[in-house]
Amino acid sequence: MSLRVTLAQDAPIPLAVELECAAGELLALVGPSGAGKSTVLRAIAGLTRVAQARVEVGGQCWQDSARGIWRAAHAREIGFVLQNYALFPHLTVLDNVCEAVHVLPRDERRERAARALAAVRLAGLEGRRPAQLSGGQQQRVALARALVREPRVLLLDEPFAAVDQMTRERLYEELAVLRTSLSIPVVLVTHSLHEAHLLADRMVVLRRGHTLQAGRPDDVLRRPINEEVARLVGFVNLYDSEVVATDGGGAAQIAWGGGRVTLGCVRPAHSHVKWGIAAGDVAVVKLGRDGAGAVRAFTLERAVPLGDSVHLHLQHADGTRVRAVVTRRFFERAGFAPGQTVAFDLPVERIVLL
Repeated sequence: MSLRVTLAQDAPIPLAVELECAAGELLALVGPSGAGKSTVLRAIAGLTRVAQARVEVGGQCWQDSARGIWRAAHAREIGFVLQNYALFPHLTVLDNVCEAVHVLPRDERRERAARALAAVRLAGLEGRRPAQLSGGQQQRVALARALVREPRVLLLDEPFAAVDQMTRERLYEELAVLRTSLSIPVVLVTHSLHEAHLLADRMVVLRRGHTLQAGRPDDVLRRPINEEVARLVGFVNLYDSEVVATDGGGAAQIAWGGGRVTLGCVRPAHSHVKWGIAAGDVAVVKLGRDGAGAVRAFTLERAVPLGDSVHLHLQHADGTRVRAVVTRRFFERAGFAPGQTVAFDLPVERIVLL
């Protein structure tokens, strides 16, 4: 029962999106504010009309603008968890969940609501009101309310944004466990690449309503297809270099940082190539120790401790800059300090061609 979506329009919000999410799969939509992520969810749910759209679930067409097909939001079998949860403050937890299936007989809706609350580990809290719950518990009530409808698609719009980091980590685990019992497509909107990497089977990078890249999180984060995606997923080491020679195997070599770097590609001499490497893939080594490739040395301009890691800002005499990330323990044992020389390697298998 896969979800297939095609959305296109020029205004008021530009869209050019194609996505597919299989049953039991979690697809993350990521991108900066204004990328159109929430608009895509609202279009799937039937809350926003798009000029050219097709939404299909398990072979059943909910919307096809070309054929004049439109199924209203209330008739789409959707579970939707909003960022602010939208719980009714005057109703109990049980009654909040019952509201999602209010058309059912009273006994049946209460029975289904109790099962949904048990599934998200809230059994025993049915009589409380939202103000008596923690942020994490409120989020789970919203999730139970989405699931009680027995939806064919589950949509999650920044569901962890309103809780603290500790609660968020617990909710990640709970969602991962809950997913094992769900056999429906799940689409998650998030600003957090970390969140997408932890939870998603696949991710779609959006910018200004357009799909830039889709694939497994590891592939997208490690192998962005162009400079735009690279910047969005956090690449800070991006370069435009001229090919000066080839090695014995025909691989292109570029002049960079006072020496040459071999790229895993074939390019003609004097052509230009855009490439990059993630800061975490720059292999910092101790001076005097051989790396896997051509070890070079830059001056450490500054070191920024962030949690258990330290971000190094390095510069060559010719002005070339590179950033690297090392563990705090390695940094302290190496005795690095601004002004010192730091040696590193650029592993060819980690270099990304853009």
